[in-house]
Amino acid sequence: MKYFYYIVTLTMILTSCIKDEPQNTECDILEAWVEGDHLAQHFFQNTDMRIREVSSGTDLLTFTIRNHASLPAMPVYFKLSSGAVVSPANGSEQDFSNGPVTYIVTSEDGQWHRTYQVDFREASLPSSSYDFEDFELSSNGNYYVWYDTGNDGAIDRIWASGNEGFMIANPNADAKDYPTVPDENGFDGYCVRLTTRATGSWGKAFKKPIAAGNLFLGAFDSKYALTNTLKTTQMGIPYTKEPVKVTGYYKYSPGEVFTDKDSREVPDRIDEPSIYSVLYLNHDEQGNEVMLHGDDVLTSPYIVRTAQEEALPATSDWQPFELTFKGTIPIDADLLANRGYSLALVFSSSKTGDTFEGAVGSTLYIDKVKITFQTEQTTENAQ
Repeated sequence: MKYFYYIVTLTMILTSCIKDEPQNTECDILEAWVEGDHLAQHFFQNTDMRIREVSSGTDLLTFTIRNHASLPAMPVYFKLSSGAVVSPANGSEQDFSNGPVTYIVTSEDGQWHRTYQVDFREASLPSSSYDFEDFELSSNGNYYVWYDTGNDGAIDRIWASGNEGFMIANPNADAKDYPTVPDENGFDGYCVRLTTRATGSWGKAFKKPIAAGNLFLGAFDSKYALTNTLKTTQMGIPYTKEPVKVTGYYKYSPGEVFTDKDSREVPDRIDEPSIYSVLYLNHDEQGNEVMLHGDDVLTSPYIVRTAQEEALPATSDWQPFELTFKGTIPIDADLLANRGYSLALVFSSSKTGDTFEGAVGSTLYIDKVKITFQTEQTTENAQ
């Protein structure tokens, strides 16, 4: 009899523990993918069938396909925050032929939800000219984000910045006080203003005392912000043409006091801006996806072309810049046509901001950026 009493008591204790366990309040999509060998024909690469790391700041998930006209109903699967549920149901077939489908993720405790758009887009070359007139506040209203409008009129969120990471250190900052913001005094219309900011007591405690203003082609993943900051930047987007040069206009003024990651002043050192671009293979020899980050964007063995401005003098007036791509590794034309290469383009107000060295107040303005490709260069020369 006493054993029965022990079992009942233990069951009551365990049940009490389960009831007392707080339910998860998170409601995020962490990964998204399409399954089925019969569906692979609609994608360029098998890796295009999966979005492995959904940026915490995004609400639009886009799969790139070969042809939209032949797109069947697609079953999309999701990895969600623990205990969360999604509607429409996880893995259910949906018709994406008329545009994005809305998914709502609800947290385990039922008190929170988040809305996502999932889209299947036919591959097209992103714009080659960027005036930075298209921007808006992030979904949480804290900071600015930039986007491009594709030939089909849809929004392409190809630009990212470290603003989301800055929000962790300064959650109460006004949007205009973030490192990367729009400025109405551009070379023509609006431009992007990148400013190196102090991250306050939080930043000093983690030896990340500054946040350089930056803007780059790619995505930002804030989950690495505290553990491996350089992994937050996912550099590059697929391109199907060989780049020849990058041109544009800039202004730059360095901050007064250059400091290292320990917030110690470095006498006689003057801050510098950084502008560079690389073309790289986005899959390895085994077909695994390759993504460059802040720690290897200039050193990866998968890089085939590099364009970097070695010196950008301080100037209060708009000045042109031109970066020419260099490299001798042959480019595979078929691989290029099938989105086998990605292009990264990066702007930063502090050249060594990735190691948290720079001068608070350093400011870089960027406008009227254009990427010239091989076919365009040939046409220009013929004229």
